[in-house]
Amino acid sequence: MSLFDQAGEAFRAANAPLADRMRPRSLEEFVGQEAVIGPGRLLRRAIEAGRVPSLLLWGPPGSGKTTLARLIARSTGAAFVQLSAVSAGVADLRRVVAEAQERQRLEQRKTILFVDEIHRFNKAQQDAVLPYVEDGTLTLIGATTENPYFEVIAPLLSRLRLFRLEPLGEAELRTILERALADRERGLGQVPAAVDEAALAHLVRMAAGDARTALNALELAVLSTEPGPDGVRHVTLEAAEESIQRKALRYDRLGDEHYDTASAFIKSMRGSDPDAALYWMARMIEAGEDPRFIARRLVIHAAEDVGLADPLALVVAAAAFQAAELVGWPEGRIPLAEAVLYVATAPKSNSVVRAVDAAQRAVREQPAGGVPLHLRSAEYPGAARLGHGAGYRYPHDDPRGFVEQRYLPEGVEGGFYRPGPRGYEREVARRLAGWWPGRWPSRAEEEGRGAESPEATEGEGSEPPPS
Repeated sequence: MSLFDQAGEAFRAANAPLADRMRPRSLEEFVGQEAVIGPGRLLRRAIEAGRVPSLLLWGPPGSGKTTLARLIARSTGAAFVQLSAVSAGVADLRRVVAEAQERQRLEQRKTILFVDEIHRFNKAQQDAVLPYVEDGTLTLIGATTENPYFEVIAPLLSRLRLFRLEPLGEAELRTILERALADRERGLGQVPAAVDEAALAHLVRMAAGDARTALNALELAVLSTEPGPDGVRHVTLEAAEESIQRKALRYDRLGDEHYDTASAFIKSMRGSDPDAALYWMARMIEAGEDPRFIARRLVIHAAEDVGLADPLALVVAAAAFQAAELVGWPEGRIPLAEAVLYVATAPKSNSVVRAVDAAQRAVREQPAGGVPLHLRSAEYPGAARLGHGAGYRYPHDDPRGFVEQRYLPEGVEGGFYRPGPRGYEREVARRLAGWWPGRWPSRAEEEGRGAESPEATEGEGSEPPPS
């Protein structure tokens, strides 16, 4: 390295962001991810033995993926080559492979290729590196914030050991920030600075597990604060709030955060927690989710998990969908929020989805009997001579509005629909038990249910039938 190169490297190191300067130099300095890199863990043992396989580090920003890759290379003595999948192409990969082959031949030294944002590699780029991972020319370490099962081709994924990194905890972030404040060589120890407890707690909380965000916000807060009469920069909560501003949500509308957040939204409504349901809806809104996706999930949930326990839930959800489209955004969030609250606080029953699943299963698995003659259409010429409609009994001719006759094909057993014990569905259960005592017993008669009959529980949270 020339004198000019050395000077440039020294300047870069001195002026690098705090998060880059404070990268751990050894596994002992690495904070967090004990489940992956803690003493006795598989990856830790592989590093200490110098036998690191090709692997994939999957985790949110600021969880230590790049740092860990560099520590692995340093600990194993391998050459470290870093590429960004955003800018690198197939030609860059071929160059790295050629250099690795030459290094292997002349120096008997391994090469670790670290590919940041590997999920941005297209199929051709992933195919290009595959044979050299297979034959050991390269030890590939990929880093991704996205679910690799969505983004990485199966042949490459099968050759990589997958390690999932989690967001850092608040205690771990606090350790990292305090270390940076005390470090006189790479950190802020020479400034000097005193950070109020409220300011430090705010930085830790708002960083949301991202060490890079926390460190860079800390640096900005310290360096933008004027020294006091004692020469110390006193960082207040106000300065911390200005430095970190609002946190960036981890959310990809095509990745696992999208599905995980939607799942939490649905499960919170199903669990009758209106606060949690509103929180997850708000999180999707703040992350830029399509409001129509939220509305669709709301309508589905109203039918699937509330169902006939409160039939108005579906009406409210569908109306909110239409209202949100009618008034536009951001006002559309209000009718959606109203529907979320209604659905979350409604009595729950999954009898509808269970019934339709059972009916479809019967169609697939049971003999497909023909339509019974008395149910067949007799509205066209000649139908009567074929016996269509013969014996059909018209329910409206009976004072009860009901007559008992077979509506299922021969060989097909019913029992698809079983009313739940809550809300309006208790009235449905009472009605069916009266019409079909053999097929729909009262709630108290059902085996294994142990629930009270509709009559016995009248008035205990029961819902009036919808108008």
